[in-house]
Amino acid sequence: ERADATVVREGAPRADITAAFDTHPQVLAWLEAHELHGDDGTILLRRTVDAAGRSKAFINGAAVTLAQLREVGEQLVDIHGQHAHQLLLKTDAQRRLLDAHAGLEDEVRAVGERYRAWQAVVRLREAAEQQSREAQLERERVEWQVSELQKLAPQPGEWEEVQAEHHRLSHAASLIEGTRAALDTLSEADSAVLTQLGAAVHGLQALAEIDPALADVLAALEPAQVQVQEAVHSLARYADRAELDPDRLAEVDARLQALHTMARKYRVAPETLPAELTQRQAQLAALQAASDLDALQAQEAQTHATYLQAAQALSRGRAKAARELADAVTGAMQELSMAGGRFEIALHPLEPGGAAGLEQVEFLVAGHAGVSP
Repeated sequence: ERADATVVREGAPRADITAAFDTHPQVLAWLEAHELHGDDGTILLRRTVDAAGRSKAFINGAAVTLAQLREVGEQLVDIHGQHAHQLLLKTDAQRRLLDAHAGLEDEVRAVGERYRAWQAVVRLREAAEQQSREAQLERERVEWQVSELQKLAPQPGEWEEVQAEHHRLSHAASLIEGTRAALDTLSEADSAVLTQLGAAVHGLQALAEIDPALADVLAALEPAQVQVQEAVHSLARYADRAELDPDRLAEVDARLQALHTMARKYRVAPETLPAELTQRQAQLAALQAASDLDALQAQEAQTHATYLQAAQALSRGRAKAARELADAVTGAMQELSMAGGRFEIALHPLEPGGAAGLEQVEFLVAGHAGVSP
């Protein structure tokens, strides 16, 4: 009802009314649908009214509209008084009464859960259809980028390796000339370092036998001679492999340019191109999954079928309970000076169904004979 400031005690800033209820399956389903769960299995309703007549409503501590508070309150409380008949005129109340009489609360809750699951997929499918064109354009763009990067096929560490090889090949002439000059100086010239070092070591060996004080000098030169020999062998092997290869240099130069151009196009460092490809592939996979209408339509059909299965079973239970309750109430009416009166329960189909099932429940009453309910 509309807030009335007269409920606030004189001199008080506000009236605060709180009521706690045990959990009820049907109400629990409503709370879950509106994300208003309680923590301890109870349902806490609260309403405040200030001295100016302004009111606030709360369910389980969360602010709600007055209509929501009224809706859940009507499911929790039966008010027996001069206006009690008004609640019975509401089809939702009639449905809840029939379900409670038949003990169908758990079935109603299951139908509600399956309905919400179905509707969630419906919303996803509708959003996917609405965005399908934009998503398709974005998907095509990313597909082209992935194809372009896959064609280039950048490898981790490749940029550094190609740079090093390009630098080496572009200076091949200098490398060949320099290594051969070093070999000549170390071992091939008439006055080669290795030859002179060998002569010095040989001479010092004889002198060290005369004066042991030269042994330290000899000990320093002998390893040096071995190291120079090893260096000569390494240089010789390098010189044998080194060659001018303009074709390979052209290949490496082209690869270097291709990597550099692609990196500039995507505004990334060349060495990060492999990571860029991986990122674009992940983006494409996400776009394909998000816009898979076929999968969403299949999921929608599956959740709808699951909902229908539960809702149809609920409908059968309601139909049976409606006949039994109508017969019982009609029989009771005959004993209440309402001879010929009839009570019927109509189940009106709802398309495509709702959280409470596939029908709307309506109570129909004829107070005496000759009147249609």
